[in-house]
Amino acid sequence: MLSLVRWLDSEAGIDSITDDRERKVDWFRVLPLIVLHAGCLLVFWVGWSPAALTMAVALYLIRMFAITGFYHRYFSHKAFKMNRAWQFVFAVLGNTAVQRGPLWWAAHHRHHHRFTDLANDVHSPLQHGFWWSHIGWLTSRANFPTRTKYVKEWARFPELRWINRFDTVIPLLLAGLIFLTGALLRKFAPSLGTDGAQMLVWGFFISTVVLLHATFTINSLDHMIGTRRYDTKDTSRNNAVLAILTLGEGWHNNHHHYAVSARQGFKWWELDITYYALVVLSWLGIIRDLRPVPQNVKI
Repeated sequence: MLSLVRWLDSEAGIDSITDDRERKVDWFRVLPLIVLHAGCLLVFWVGWSPAALTMAVALYLIRMFAITGFYHRYFSHKAFKMNRAWQFVFAVLGNTAVQRGPLWWAAHHRHHHRFTDLANDVHSPLQHGFWWSHIGWLTSRANFPTRTKYVKEWARFPELRWINRFDTVIPLLLAGLIFLTGALLRKFAPSLGTDGAQMLVWGFFISTVVLLHATFTINSLDHMIGTRRYDTKDTSRNNAVLAILTLGEGWHNNHHHYAVSARQGFKWWELDITYYALVVLSWLGIIRDLRPVPQNVKI
């Protein structure tokens, strides 16, 4: 019963979950994740259109930027600053990516940096193999709770705690908005050849699943395939292909060498789209105090 309630309230009965590292899948709790993947198969019924594909790509890029720029570089590493209102806006945008709440995400990531590739790093391919490091760890009941001790500075904001606790509300609202958009386009712009169901499949199911797995490759493949510029105490690697897919996160060896910089592509030729977008936001006054990569760190 608690697993069902946790679909909407992730903190329901949270004290009953022991903080162990048991590799056991809670199949009922992760049923929404399974449905999300299965929903992609509906593409064979709804077909495709340029409008639906454009929606899928746009939502992938926007939400990937929200994850890389804000869930990761802001909430996890405090690589820049912004006011409380914008902090809330980007927390909401990050939550639309269906990767849980900002406190949960940042806390797990900080734990990863503290114990990278050690036995209690739950998404280390060195310790647990590819599939568990990629997505299996996400299905384990032991990893559902937020490690609040790592994110005490963010836990003081009630709006962030609300998003973190009811982390399915915003994604469900997004899904409804996407469906409504498709329905309106069918009515007022029928020449686009789309409708609510098609927009939902492409803009929510397919876009979100691709976004999830692209993000997860940094946990798995980016500790397995690529080059190592720095001799860090882990298996992190730089991978140009993954950097393109994740808007700059693929320069993972750079990141583990110096994690608090707003920039992960240390060299001029290391494409880091997230960083470029953050610079633009700083010009607009939305964020400030971007942490640079010190010259001695780049060597």
